[in-house]
Amino acid sequence: MDKKTKLNIYFVIIAIWGVLIIQYIISSSYQPLVIPYSEFQKALKNGRVGEITILSNTITGQIAIKNEKNGQMEEKKFKTVIVNPDIVKQLEQYNLTYSGEIENTFFKDLLSWVLPLVIFIGIWFFLIRRLGQQAQSQAMSIGRSKAKVYMVKDNKITFKDVAGVDEAIEELEEVIEFLKTPEKFVRIGGRIPKGILLVGPPGTGKTLLAKAVAGEANVPFFWMSGSDFVEMFVGVGAARVRDLFNQAKEKAPCIIFVDELDALGKARGMGLTGGHDEREQTLNQLLVEMDGFDTKQGVILVAATNRPEILDPALLRAGRFDRQVLVDRPDKRGREAILKIHVRNVRMANDVDLEKIAGMTPGFAGADLENIVNEAALLTARRNKETVTTAEFQEAIERIVAGLEKKNRLINEKERKIVAYHEIGHAIVALVLPETEPVEKISIIPRGIAALGYTLQMPTEDRYLMSKTELLNRIAVLLGGRASEEITFGDITTGASNDIGRATDIARHMVTQYGMNTNLGQMAYEKQVQSFLFPMQSMSEKDYSEQTAREIDCEIRKIIDQQFGRAKFILNHYREAVAQAAELLLEKETIQGSELDEIRKKYPQPDLSSLKKVELECS
Repeated sequence: MDKKTKLNIYFVIIAIWGVLIIQYIISSSYQPLVIPYSEFQKALKNGRVGEITILSNTITGQIAIKNEKNGQMEEKKFKTVIVNPDIVKQLEQYNLTYSGEIENTFFKDLLSWVLPLVIFIGIWFFLIRRLGQQAQSQAMSIGRSKAKVYMVKDNKITFKDVAGVDEAIEELEEVIEFLKTPEKFVRIGGRIPKGILLVGPPGTGKTLLAKAVAGEANVPFFWMSGSDFVEMFVGVGAARVRDLFNQAKEKAPCIIFVDELDALGKARGMGLTGGHDEREQTLNQLLVEMDGFDTKQGVILVAATNRPEILDPALLRAGRFDRQVLVDRPDKRGREAILKIHVRNVRMANDVDLEKIAGMTPGFAGADLENIVNEAALLTARRNKETVTTAEFQEAIERIVAGLEKKNRLINEKERKIVAYHEIGHAIVALVLPETEPVEKISIIPRGIAALGYTLQMPTEDRYLMSKTELLNRIAVLLGGRASEEITFGDITTGASNDIGRATDIARHMVTQYGMNTNLGQMAYEKQVQSFLFPMQSMSEKDYSEQTAREIDCEIRKIIDQQFGRAKFILNHYREAVAQAAELLLEKETIQGSELDEIRKKYPQPDLSSLKKVELECS
């Protein structure tokens, strides 16, 4: 509720109370003393009644009444109801002066009812006028920009608060230098890029980076989301674009930042309503404004998106967003630097190694790392500890990766045993096969929505390429749970459904996209394309015959069956180790990868070269 609304409410309440007080004063000043008719008769006999006035149903006049405090007689105005119709004869017996009068209540009604009504009408017109002025001001401001303006004193973010995106910072330092000393570029004849597009996955710090540029340059920062421009009213978005650029020119040098540009800059002609909808008119106005403003004025347009492929080509041409800066997920060194920023205000124990934590979080963006630090701090406070230890950081990572622990979920002993052997199957295969990620922890505590257990593997370094051997070993590890169930219980369950789906996806990509199959050759049989009717969705284009499709299915099945056979071979060799480790896991519910490796090393290493390849005939 804004201040104007509160003021109007207080005014109405005060006015109502004022009317009630006025009405009470008026009514009390005209109110005589009401006495019973019998008391009037007694006072009449005792001669305490003065001149009276007879009305239609009442008698008013003066009466002498004894004051109980000082004992003296005081005259007061009285009023009583006529009971005896022969009151006139009675008054003549006592030689009392009396008169008749027709009661006139005009002024009384005027003061007690008409005046409050006039006051209420006045309040009503006052409020209607105020509301009309507000509605008019809102109607006039509907086309004004909704941008949040951060002035120099409000924006304290600099490059010291940004980490993990060193290449992007280097690209943007030129913009800072231009905003500080534009004459350096103008003198040479250079032109700073009109628009800078920050491209990257969600949570990598695109908005933070734009604020840091404004903070380093000490200039105002206009922040607005792409969806803020588009409204249901025709022409509002275009008006807001014009107003935004006009405000920016008045406060130049400055930075305009448009977040989630894809909400506004989606390619034209792809909507279901044709080319005349409000969003496309807003985009047209943005293109015109970017052509019209001069960078010599010191206005830089920065935008961010995580879907550059759907942007209109006119936005990305030279002279508009002619520089694209990639803000990618950080590497291990970048993650460590980001963690150092987020732990500034966190009380940590001496055993916390941020480099190790950075190594445990491959593929995490800056927002994910901030969430890990916050989760670790919350866990520490929940456990009534004074400092955050490595254990809290590890549990925070597991919460984000695998989900929240559900220790209260009741699982019968048979299913617990199946889950234990399933997870041990994954872990044993991962420990035996080369070029697999190290096993960190095995647990049968349910997590997330459907996970009854999990095997946590932590990579030792960031990887950007995967060899054929690594992909095959990863498939074997995924199928190790199903293989362990089949060997131990002679039956299989639905618990491996997610593993089978992931293994099939890897095998299909190896055959159809990576060219890792000798029979089908070095060819890509599938490629990702956008749907024409629904550009937000993508689909695989299959440009091959039915015969080739059967061959692809056959080769995928060969890969799956071959790796399932490798997993069974390994687990059959380590059958006693699997049983021993599963019993330990059932007892402790969670074991470390090192504990399992100690059990495995008690048994000899299997000879994987003796395993025969699976041969299938495709018909």
